[in-house]
Amino acid sequence: MAESGTLRIEHSPAQERYEAILVADPSSPAEDEVVGYVDYVSEPYQVVVTHTVIREQFSGHGYAGQLVRAVLEDIRRDGKQVVPVCSYVQRFIERHPEFADMAVPVPQ
Repeated sequence: MAESGTLRIEHSPAQERYEAILVADPSSPAEDEVVGYVDYVSEPYQVVVTHTVIREQFSGHGYAGQLVRAVLEDIRRDGKQVVPVCSYVQRFIERHPEFADMAVPVPQ
């Protein structure tokens, strides 16, 4: 399994995606590696978060939580609400009530 390390979160608005990148130790020959991503659809007043993926070999290290927290903080900075279609993001918001005020119900 991969070691826990420092994550860098990169946002690609054109792709409507945030990527979590594990930053390689400068003293090792390893390169930075994408461990997962969050996909979304941006709307004028809200962001619909559709999918969170962490590559299997990186699961269990807390990377999904770090990534989703960064995404939600970025959405909050933009003054938008979040529609958590992704089940992981729904659970994350339930467990972290500091983000509950920005979540809107998912249309059924």
